[in-house]
Amino acid sequence: MPLVLPSSLMVSVSGFRGRVGDPLTPELMAGLAAGFGSFLGAEGSGDTVFLGRDSRTSGTIFEAAAAAGLASVGMDVVRLGIVPTPTLLMAARDAGAAGALGVTASHNPAEWNALKFAGGDGMFLDGPRMQRFQSSLREGDPVRAAWNELGRIHDDDGAIDRHVAQILELPFVDLDAIRERRFHVALDCVHGAGGIAVPRLLEALGCRVSAMGMEANGHFPRDPEPTAANLSGLGALVRESGAELGFAVDPDVDRLSLVDETGRPLGEDLTLALCAVTVLKRESGPVVTNLSTSRVVEDVARDAGVAFTLAPVGEINVSRAMQAVGAVIGGEGNGGVILPALHGTRDALVGMALILQHLVGRETSLGEAAAAWPEYRIVKEKAAFPRERLDEGYAALRRALPATRVDTTDGLRLDWPEEGRWLHVRPSGTEPVVRFIAEARDEDGARELIRAAREALEG
Repeated sequence: MPLVLPSSLMVSVSGFRGRVGDPLTPELMAGLAAGFGSFLGAEGSGDTVFLGRDSRTSGTIFEAAAAAGLASVGMDVVRLGIVPTPTLLMAARDAGAAGALGVTASHNPAEWNALKFAGGDGMFLDGPRMQRFQSSLREGDPVRAAWNELGRIHDDDGAIDRHVAQILELPFVDLDAIRERRFHVALDCVHGAGGIAVPRLLEALGCRVSAMGMEANGHFPRDPEPTAANLSGLGALVRESGAELGFAVDPDVDRLSLVDETGRPLGEDLTLALCAVTVLKRESGPVVTNLSTSRVVEDVARDAGVAFTLAPVGEINVSRAMQAVGAVIGGEGNGGVILPALHGTRDALVGMALILQHLVGRETSLGEAAAAWPEYRIVKEKAAFPRERLDEGYAALRRALPATRVDTTDGLRLDWPEEGRWLHVRPSGTEPVVRFIAEARDEDGARELIRAAREALEG
């Protein structure tokens, strides 16, 4: 019989996620993994799936369940253990695997977990392919392999080292110059997978490190989303240790946030902007980001004289848009940097290398580097709102806030470029809420946009 997905399970191109125990159980995870293995097999993609997880306390049992589900349909499973999601995806791509399965809820709180599904290209399933996968789950229980055709399960503990080695070989990274600078970096890994991976990269780059949240035990001491509001502890560590800058990552290390030499959080959007400056100095080409990203990234592209494209929110949507236009760098305003020269997914590790290269190349501090660009204030809020009423709400927003430019490819984005402000309202793909993202020259202006949007939406 077909696998029945609980109504409380969040399903999107970002994967299947929910709270541990309800709806997530080992039985559900095993069933989803078996369905994924069967789907890949039916596509003719191959018979090997790479499996990795972040540090969540539920990760051990869900990893075991996923491995069992995959092997039960004849898929060989390569377990990487606790690794960054970009490490998992690179490992699957480089090995020519059929696909990859990540047991991680990324930035969600500790009581959440998820399965993220990727193909052999090391990229998450896009919308059409995800729809085909979901349809296959409704067709019935996958055919299980006979006793002598079950998949094998074995471990690979070298994926992180291979990931770091490829970063060090990038043409955008002057390894000798960075090592000679001997950066003093403060680091917050929020007890996620970064505690295992990030020190290896920073050590290879010759950095001195003052760190917090390094044990990968899944007991997050703060909200694991690395927004500026959550980085007061890292700011204090920068000041107390005398570090030159601070890096913060989320539990699966695909998002990077920055703290300057004074301990001031810079916001996640500036990560992509400064990384883009570094790449565009060496290679000219288009830049792509999503509809919820700060205008400062567009400013960087304009300054470099290259094309700039906005894509719907969702890593795979940005990745596909980057492929379509031949982008040399892109990502999302949540601190997710995508460098096609390395691979096609968000990667906090490569972001760190590019930020350090940016500072070496300009012989400047992080605060000075940030000050070189126009200053905006972005405000992000969320609220419960019935999804069946969203179209009605969008129409009310357009009437209440007539804009110069309107984009409806992902929710509703209203843009007033001549005033340096915009508003994006969309349903979340990872939580049962509607997100409000607004940017203006000052925080009051951004908050006023959100206030007006809430009033129009709820009125």
